[in-house]
Amino acid sequence: MLVVNAGSSSVKLRVIDDDAQVAASRDLPSAAQVDLRAELAAFLDEAPGVDAAGHRVVHGGARFTSPVLLDRTTDQALEELADLAPLHNPPSLTAVRDLQALRPALPQVACFDTAFHVDMPPPAVTYAVPREWREGLGIRRFGFHGLSHAWSSRRAAELLGATPSVPRLVTAHLGAGASLAAVSEGRSVDTTMGFTPLDGLVMATRSGGIDPGAVLWAQQKGGLTPDEVSEALEHRSGLLGLSGTSGDLRQVLASAEGGNVEARLAYDVYVYRIRVGVAAMVGALGGLDALVFTGGAGEGSTRLRRDVCRDLGYLGIRPEEAAAVGEGDRVVSLPADGPAVLVVQAREDLEVDRHVRQVLASAG
Repeated sequence: MLVVNAGSSSVKLRVIDDDAQVAASRDLPSAAQVDLRAELAAFLDEAPGVDAAGHRVVHGGARFTSPVLLDRTTDQALEELADLAPLHNPPSLTAVRDLQALRPALPQVACFDTAFHVDMPPPAVTYAVPREWREGLGIRRFGFHGLSHAWSSRRAAELLGATPSVPRLVTAHLGAGASLAAVSEGRSVDTTMGFTPLDGLVMATRSGGIDPGAVLWAQQKGGLTPDEVSEALEHRSGLLGLSGTSGDLRQVLASAEGGNVEARLAYDVYVYRIRVGVAAMVGALGGLDALVFTGGAGEGSTRLRRDVCRDLGYLGIRPEEAAAVGEGDRVVSLPADGPAVLVVQAREDLEVDRHVRQVLASAG
């Protein structure tokens, strides 16, 4: 199985064998920075033969609520959704088209980040906006990083020996993009991202949640066009906008430790938004059995985990437990009556592989 994860800043190619092992891999810069068709051709020539391909697609809108086998009709529908996730959907579509040109007979399946959140309850998905916005424009909460949240919640259940799932779980996907999900018995009941992947937590270059009145103010008083506002909120905000130095958490921390006041503020805001977001997700669940950190920053930074868990003692979480070092998927909290804290490697590739095999099996 070829798995293509074409994100906003990179393209990850994986070939997964029947034992769920990575048989070949290659990481590339974003699709805008490389000749993706040529890179795909070279990778396929060197990798073991593949029978099908699965693509991570960030936004499925209201139409795509489960993985789908791609054809001309679905391709056109995906094109129409590109504006909902302008950093993410277009690269995925480029990968689909390039692979179709290279291997026209190869079955391709789109797997959507929004699908995991499709059954969130009405209070969690509904915005308090006019009916014509909700029904005519389809404005609602969708949620994202669903492939990662689905994998990490299932993997957490395995690590904790929970059958079949952890009753009340918060998953924290913390990378260049970041979001939290409240997962009850394996199902998403709330999440921090909304109509687009711009909402929610502070991210590398994205603002996260912001008062819509501030956006209107920037347009009215600053004379900014919608495109200028979009560019600023997507590419020049988040950790980069706050620190003035970088959107990379590692560089922000290094600058903060070197005395950079803006970088220190950027890190503090980043941590604060995650911490209060965790509390909000616990409110949606009515309690907490486990907190899972995943994504590059969530997996790699013991300091981040410790600082997020600080002041969450009222949930039974102690920060020193969440700072435990180690490698691989693991429980980093000590045995106790309180919620477990875990670290799980983000494996969207395995989640895509699972979905593709299910779709092809059902298609006969």
